[in-house]
Amino acid sequence: MAALLCTPLNPVERKLLDHFYKQHGSRMRAASEGELWVARSGAIIAGLSLSAVADGHWLTGLLVAPHWRKQGIATRLVEAALAGRDGPTWLFCHPDLEPYYQRLGFSSAINLPEALASRLARYQRSKRLIAMARGQSSAASKPGNSTSV
Repeated sequence: MAALLCTPLNPVERKLLDHFYKQHGSRMRAASEGELWVARSGAIIAGLSLSAVADGHWLTGLLVAPHWRKQGIATRLVEAALAGRDGPTWLFCHPDLEPYYQRLGFSSAINLPEALASRLARYQRSKRLIAMARGQSSAASKPGNSTSV
């Protein structure tokens, strides 16, 4: 097995993440704004997007190729992408994934930036999703941005 490398994609490579998603039957798309990260073992085997929002980041599009799952790839990719970041990181996930993200230090999000709160409300009309955050403290919370999930 080739060494696992977790790195950001440079702007020229952005379409590679969309191709990876499509190749694995996912309807996800690489965020048009933000930073794209991939894990490679030769080829791309996992990817995610990080977009700036409020005083932190929104993590979306985490996908690991099926035959690479249950090997810690997603954990290594998320940790690499979030290393040295200031502010909270938010994500939306299916409730079944809550224990996985809790192991990565995420917990139920009590406060969301308005942009994410309205997006979550829209998504929840057709999907079962919860909001989670990592690195969010009550001191950083802003009144009026409360979202119950």
